[in-house]
Amino acid sequence: MSEKSVLVKTEDGVCWITLNRPGKLNSIVPEMLDLIGEALEGAEADPSVRCVVITGAGDRAFCAGADVSSLSGLSSSDAEAVSRKGHQVHMKIIRLSKPVVAAVNGYALGGGCELAAACDFRIASERARFSQPEVNLGLIPGWGGTQLLTRLVGVAKAKEMIMTGAMLNAEDALRAGLVNKIAVADKFMEEVKAFAASLVRGPPIAIAKVKRLVNMSLELEAGMDAEAEAFGRLFSTSDFREGVTAFLGKRKPVFKGQ
Repeated sequence: MSEKSVLVKTEDGVCWITLNRPGKLNSIVPEMLDLIGEALEGAEADPSVRCVVITGAGDRAFCAGADVSSLSGLSSSDAEAVSRKGHQVHMKIIRLSKPVVAAVNGYALGGGCELAAACDFRIASERARFSQPEVNLGLIPGWGGTQLLTRLVGVAKAKEMIMTGAMLNAEDALRAGLVNKIAVADKFMEEVKAFAASLVRGPPIAIAKVKRLVNMSLELEAGMDAEAEAFGRLFSTSDFREGVTAFLGKRKPVFKGQ
């Protein structure tokens, strides 16, 4: 990657973290997780930052998830490590003392949907689309989706999205509780900045307490551990190899339960 894959800037009390692979729909390769984590640590340590916004470069995608080409050769143990690395980043978002907003300006697929779900708020462009399509690779979400999505949309809707790979448009996501607000495309960044500014103006100590106390009800660690273990084990299945081969070959997979 010749350009920086994650851009970070701070202005008016807001730390902007931008995934910067627009040509790849801002899909994530493992080293980007480190960069996102470092940006979050910097935001936590900077007293001038009152809010964090995570978004994607361009107008096509927030994040299309993990770059499948970077996953296809992983062993089960390597895959579990990648899952846990994603969990670590998302737990940094959850534990951050400052509110985090996902500005979803297009596709939020797989790990991108999970990244958005880890944030405190999700503002979606009317063109946004949400999906957990890992089932089409013979996989499960590996960066917290089985835990985070369920807490946002409920058990039945989470099972539907994860087991079928169904895609939600912005209106569907709003009705399901996945999205806080929808903005028309040409007003999208204006709406995001206005919402972030409202958080910046708020009392930071009280906001930090609210975030911590509400998140105490999630009890995520055990579920995340079980997800990472299951994600890694699936990399040893024939169904996973068929799923990736079919994806890269642009054909439908034929799963045999092996």
